[in-house]
Amino acid sequence: MSTVSAHSPAQLPVSDMAESLIGSEIIKLAGEINEKIRNGETVYNLTIGDFNPKIFPIPQELKQAIVDAYSADETNYPAADGMVELRKAVSNLISQRQGLNYAADEILIAGGARPVIYAIFRTLINPGDKILFPVPSWNNNHYTHLSTGSYAQQICIETTPANKFMPTAAELAPHIGNAALLALCSPLNPTGTTFTQKDLTDICDLVIAENKKRAAENRKPLYVMYDQIYWALTFGTTRHYDPVSLREEMRPYTIFVDGISKSLAATGVRVGWAMGPKAIIDKMKSILSHVGAWAPKAEQMATARYLGNLPQYDAFLDKIRGEVLTRLNGFHEGFQRLKAAGHPVDSIAPEAAIYLTIQLHLHGKKTPEGQVLATTREVTRYVLDQAKMAVVPFNAFGASADSSWYRLSVGTCRAEDVTVIINSLEAALSRLS
Repeated sequence: MSTVSAHSPAQLPVSDMAESLIGSEIIKLAGEINEKIRNGETVYNLTIGDFNPKIFPIPQELKQAIVDAYSADETNYPAADGMVELRKAVSNLISQRQGLNYAADEILIAGGARPVIYAIFRTLINPGDKILFPVPSWNNNHYTHLSTGSYAQQICIETTPANKFMPTAAELAPHIGNAALLALCSPLNPTGTTFTQKDLTDICDLVIAENKKRAAENRKPLYVMYDQIYWALTFGTTRHYDPVSLREEMRPYTIFVDGISKSLAATGVRVGWAMGPKAIIDKMKSILSHVGAWAPKAEQMATARYLGNLPQYDAFLDKIRGEVLTRLNGFHEGFQRLKAAGHPVDSIAPEAAIYLTIQLHLHGKKTPEGQVLATTREVTRYVLDQAKMAVVPFNAFGASADSSWYRLSVGTCRAEDVTVIINSLEAALSRLS
């Protein structure tokens, strides 16, 4: 006779953190999209912050360097903080192309940007600390929860289209005195927009003043996590700004998040890095050494070799920026044409990254079947069903549940599909009353 456990698997207790962790809204949407595809439907999937490698392959030279590294048996453990060859290459890259001066021992290599972000939160945040971040933004809420579980206190500042969904010092100022970490991102995921020099300088001055006050009171400083993973994908006259270049006084308080995932269309290669004060980088190294979140040694050696040739790197960036911008401009122009024709849609001109901020202001509209689109979820479903266009609502990035704004990602989109998608959307919009 078999023995039955007193608890079924569904009843087995887990940690409070795991029990209360919220699943990704994007993954839920992806499930709906994949179900339609399995059923043979055509879906233009503009939801994922990734690249289709058949459309946007990684640089051929990087691919060959990875193959060569494996052929050279670079398959054992890498150094805990990353191979020195790569840390030196990153140091040179950011010095030559961004004007930032960080030594190799102030740089930490990891398996993409995600472990770096996790390590920043775990290094700087205590239970009960408050984490301040704007919304919409990518995953700050989840990293807060992973770091301190139910003890975390999030301060979310909802931004507005008037400022391209970028936070301002005035919006942050009332909350800055209570925060332990300020999480910023530019170019921003999900919007594809960027800080102006003035707006970021104002925020830096706010942080500097706060930290002078805390130093006088012998309190832990306010730190800034600055995610610039998309900085190399800026378009036209758009310039990328960072806290340390604008205000040298920000250096002791700023930890950068960066890597090759987006600039080289190398999301699956998993090479990311952090830059910051050595004492903090060393603690992050200790955390990630226990997690084992290294980038594979072969990929590290190959990336070091690739970044050693900056003209080659620049040429690839020129190419991918041109291809991404063609798609973003195509969608932006299409949305502006639909807006001019009287449809309740809008878009913000692209500045960077692989995203376009679009508005589908369809709440209250009625379908031919008589259904009133009362919620953002119903609007999203209608556009998916009728226009075959899948996009992610900003409420998946922490914005209000009734927000009518969306992220449109072009990393898996063929240039010739842009007009087809806009025409399909136009037909779906025309059926509403």
